[in-house]
Amino acid sequence: MRILARAFALSLAAATPAFAADAVNGPRVVVPVHDIERGETIADADLVVGTIAPDRMRPGIIQSAASLVGHEARRVLRAGEPVRSEDVRMPILVVKGSTVTMTFAEPGIVLTGTGRAMSDAGLGESVVVQNPVSFRQVSCVVTGAGSVRAADAQPVTTVAANP
Repeated sequence: MRILARAFALSLAAATPAFAADAVNGPRVVVPVHDIERGETIADADLVVGTIAPDRMRPGIIQSAASLVGHEARRVLRAGEPVRSEDVRMPILVVKGSTVTMTFAEPGIVLTGTGRAMSDAGLGESVVVQNPVSFRQVSCVVTGAGSVRAADAQPVTTVAANP
């Protein structure tokens, strides 16, 4: 019976090269159940846990479903293949060239204005926004669809004139 089970495990590993021949000791990783197209948002039902050969384990390979669910594929993700962190991103909430609402908040004051996004970005990602009046560029963090928070705004300092 043991020989039959071992033969079955070896034939399964040979049929699916993404999974390890040594399924008992290989690292556990999350792999897509089916091909996921570029731009698709990943759901829990799209993923399954599998093992890969230790020599196939690379830095950046995602090992938990929580790290993938809700993210968007940057490229086509093949069924049964490990997913790297650079293969996914948060869904795009700010599109390059779109008008966004910038917010700068400090205790006692909240300033808002509009600007133009210089790149695509997802929730929590950095994006450079250009002020349409001064053409000054400000580094911001995406807080929602079409809205950003000024990240590196410098306080204005006044210089007293010498009498």
